[in-house]
Amino acid sequence: MPGDTPRRPWIVGVSGASGTPYAAAVLRGLLAAGESVDLVVSRAARLTLLDETGISFRDAHWREDLREWLERGADGKPGTFEAALDGDRVRYWSAGDLAAGPSSGSYPARGMLIVPASTACVAGVALGLSKDLLQRAASVTLKEGRPLVVAVRETPLSGQTLRQLVALDDAGAVVLPATPAFYAGATHIQDLVDFVAGRVLDAAGVPHGLYRRWKGELGGGSRPGA
Repeated sequence: MPGDTPRRPWIVGVSGASGTPYAAAVLRGLLAAGESVDLVVSRAARLTLLDETGISFRDAHWREDLREWLERGADGKPGTFEAALDGDRVRYWSAGDLAAGPSSGSYPARGMLIVPASTACVAGVALGLSKDLLQRAASVTLKEGRPLVVAVRETPLSGQTLRQLVALDDAGAVVLPATPAFYAGATHIQDLVDFVAGRVLDAAGVPHGLYRRWKGELGGGSRPGA
């Protein structure tokens, strides 16, 4: 309606790579920053989510399944976080729905974050295959000149994948390996997960407080209260 502020979400794509806690941390960070989210979970990601958390992500019950996922800590403990999913802050699109909003460049979106990104996902986006909504939304993001952050989670990386990552970089994407750092004084697995999630949000320009930033002081991460 005239005068209304248009909804411009971040599209978050979750592929089948190991690392579903990274995706949960990014989603919580976006919501905490007041951002709207459009979520796409690939078929392979559902299997990974089930394996890593025991959660079955279902189209018909996506909101309750997502809440359970976001409330769980990286160590698997339920009820670690609160997840407010009321209203229109989060929309979910089935990965098989190629007529979904994010499949079109005219759909208003800020950009896209793929967390985690498998090598198969990297290849599909680099080659422009658009075999599912996740890949199609990424292709749309690139062609529209919007920010695309690809948090690749795989090791070791083959020469073929490295060439595909270079192609994504050439196309304007941010290639962000899911690599935790230790200078922030991590004492828990959640700290390592939040560091990677924070770097993803940094690349997207979304403010957060997920990790202690480097201040040029050696040993800062090892001091109590740092």
